[in-house]
Amino acid sequence: MLDLRGLSDFTDYFVIATGSSERLLDNLATFTKEEIKKNHGYNASVEGSGQTGWVILDFGYVVVHLFSAALREYYDLENLWQSAKIVLSVQ
Repeated sequence: MLDLRGLSDFTDYFVIATGSSERLLDNLATFTKEEIKKNHGYNASVEGSGQTGWVILDFGYVVVHLFSAALREYYDLENLWQSAKIVLSVQ
């Protein structure tokens, strides 16, 4: 998770994760959207799909990026936002 407060005008945090298949990316997106709605009442705007290799769930203050391994490496958001503080990193 990257803390973008003070660096971004459109969100406070990025959550970035990698899925190993199209199906997993779609399931991660569905689960995340449903759980955040159920537990916190926030609706997400969703762009992309597992088939495209990049799913974005925009909750306003938090944007979740779910990538295929190849697209995560290609877009390298962690490097692009290298000034952001890493709040949590799980390998």
